[in-house]
Parts: sequence; structure tokens; C-alpha cells
Amino acid sequence: MMRKTSLILLGAASGAALTLMAVQPHLMLGGSARAAVADTYRQLNLFGDVFERVRADYVEKPDDGKLIETAINGMLAGLDPHSSYMDSKSFRDMQVQTRGEFGGLGIEVTMEDGLIKVVAPIDETPAAKAGVLANDLITKLDEDQVQGLTLNQAVEKMRGAVNTKIKLTIMRKGVDKPLELTLTRDVIRVRSVRSSAEGDDVGYIRMSQFNEQTTEGLKKAFSDIGAKISDDKLKGYVLDLRNNPGGLLDQAISVSDAFLQKGEIVSTRGRNAEETQRFNAKAGDLTKNKPIIVLINGGSASASEIVAGALQDHRRATVIGTRSFGKGSVQTIIPLGSGNGALRLTTARYFTPSGRSIQAKGITPDIEVLQDVPDDLKAKTDTKGEASLRGHLKGDAGKEQTGSQSYIPPEAKNDKALQMAIDLLRGVQVNSAFPPNAKTPVPN
Repeated sequence: MMRKTSLILLGAASGAALTLMAVQPHLMLGGSARAAVADTYRQLNLFGDVFERVRADYVEKPDDGKLIETAINGMLAGLDPHSSYMDSKSFRDMQVQTRGEFGGLGIEVTMEDGLIKVVAPIDETPAAKAGVLANDLITKLDEDQVQGLTLNQAVEKMRGAVNTKIKLTIMRKGVDKPLELTLTRDVIRVRSVRSSAEGDDVGYIRMSQFNEQTTEGLKKAFSDIGAKISDDKLKGYVLDLRNNPGGLLDQAISVSDAFLQKGEIVSTRGRNAEETQRFNAKAGDLTKNKPIIVLINGGSASASEIVAGALQDHRRATVIGTRSFGKGSVQTIIPLGSGNGALRLTTARYFTPSGRSIQAKGITPDIEVLQDVPDDLKAKTDTKGEASLRGHLKGDAGKEQTGSQSYIPPEAKNDKALQMAIDLLRGVQVNSAFPPNAKTPVPN
């Protein structure tokens, strides 16, 4: 426990933390352990010697801060692909992403010929209210030309404090002169959940990530579908987690809980046995026990795999698609004090309710469905998976799997996995894996 106390102190008072770590282990450890600690400090002295030699003798005067940051990045990169150091800006960006809300305009954009092209304004946002339209080209932000900026730089300029103003200069097809629109930034919430009614009998829910808004978005999706399809006609739900890279663990747990009445959802197991945590469902299935089909593919990772694994293990859902990515580790964000960014550190592996680790293996679907991929995309539609990442945490011996198909056809009528899911719910197709049978072994 002392090691953890030191880590906690490191963010607030690094001197005190280092003193605690340097002195107390010698008081409590035996001879061999003391020798190991002494060797560790010899290695730290080596680092200090190299650092001082670089500062003194490198051909150009180096930036001390950059040297330290690069050393930290090198140390973390040597652990696994998901541990890293975030500087203060990266840490802020990560917080915006996980919160799922920020001060901005509410425009989905892309880059085209050096200009910012509007994909779509988000409903009820400053952009929509000001009359920004899909396919508009943004040429200026205030008085700054967009040409020459990267997409991220342009997005950063459009974001800002709530109630501040920005002027957009827009070129619109069919309009001779550029339009100038002044917008006032507002709180924009990222839509991580979208839903629709498939005909008058199937609810479709698409989850693109797991941020702080996801569970509320799922509840709204149930409500929206319920307003379109009466309970007596609703045959079930399709939960689409394809190409969802994951996100927050607590959101994966609460999303899984929405479909379960009881039982374990996931367990996380760290370096020490006492760090094991188990998360269980609370009573109350928000679907009223309607049939569920989950769609996954090679781009479904982390939190997506927790949800798919929990529903599959409990035989609450049939999983359709291709093998998932296989990221079975948990990262903890450890702030390092004002202006110092944060540490993203792998601290545990997670296990599905049946005790499966999906690390470097992924979730195997109950029904595999491969899409028809256009010839020009065949080389780009397979995701290599966790097992192909250099330095990845090892999975179960002999069971590592590398990647699978991650292509989703742009038109629903060509989406073989989605169409099979809908047909199964409607009874048009029949498969022994649907509805799931509690006695059928879970695929490994």
C-alpha cells in the first residue's frame, strides 16, 4: 500500500513522495529486497549522469523540459502500447473527449481541398440556429484564413469559452458572394448514441464511443424508439458497437447494466490480489427483457468488448459480426499536478463474467458474418488487433488472435450483419445461436 501512497503524493508534493519512497523501504524490507532497491537507485543515478552529460555536451543547448518529457515517454512506451504521458494540452483534450461536452459551435466537419467542409450541423446548436448547412465550405475563422491550417487546428479555433463569439466566412454552392455569420459558442454535447426504428418492429441503437454522455444517450434512445414503436410490436433491439474504440469503464458497466437484471458485469484484476474489483448489475432491465443482438467487428475495442462479453456470457444477447480487437486492459489516468499533465498507466486486466480474459484475443461472435468488401478497399478493411501491437500485454498462452474485418458498408441494405440481425429478430432467418441458449458454451 505504501507504493500507492507514494504515487498519490507525487501529484501534489513530489519532494515528499520521493523522500517517502527512498527512506521507508529500507526500514521495512529484508536484505535481498534492500539490495534490489539499492540497485534501482544506482540505475536512477545512471539516468542522472546521462541527463547531465547531454545538457553539458550536446552539440546544441537542449531544452531540459523536452529531455525529461522524452525520457518519460520512452519509459512508458517500453511498458505497453496503452501507457503514455500526456502533457497539459493532451490531458485537457482527453478530458474534453471523455466528458463528451465542450464549448463550441456544433458542426461536424472534414477537410476538403484545404478548406473546412461542413458534414452536418448538430440540431439545436449555434451552427444550426445560425443557418450553417451541410456542404458549406468555411474559408475564414474571424479574420484568419483556413487555408494552411490542419483540421485539428481549425477545430481548436472554433472551440472556446461558452458565450464568446466567432465569425465564419462561408462559401455556399449557388450563392455568388461569401456569407459572413457570427455565432456565439455554447455547450456542445457529443452524440455518442444514435438510434432509429427499423420498420415498425425493431429498434436500432448505434454507439460510437463511451463518454460521460453515453448512458444518458442510451436511455434517450430507448425513449425515442418507444415513441415510434409500441411495446407489443417491438421484437427487439440491435446494439451496434462496430468500430467503437471504447472509453470510460464506468460507462461500459452502466450500459451493460441497462440490459441485465443481475450478475457480474466485469472484474478488474491488478498486480496484487487485493486490488481485484467486481462490478455487478442492479435489478432493472430497461429493455423489459426484449431480445438483443449485438454487432461487433475488428474495430470494437475495450469498453465495447466489456459490454459484448457481459451480454454474451449471461446469454442475454447474441453477438454477430467478426472477432473484436482484443484490448483487455484498464488504464488509470493519474494527474501529475498543475501544468504537469497526467500519466495514463495500465493498472489492471479485465475479465468477462465467466472469467475470460480477452487480452490479445478479443470476443468471438456467436455468428460470424463477413461483409462483401469492394476490391479497392480490401487492403484497408482489416484491423490488425491488439495482438499485433508491439509490446502488448500477453494474452492466454496459445490463444492470441490477430485482427479481423472492420468494414461496414455505407448503405444499410448492403450491411450483411445488420440485415441478419433484423431478420433474426423478425423470424425471417433462423439460427441456433438466436435466441441464446444458457446451456450453449461461450465461444473462446
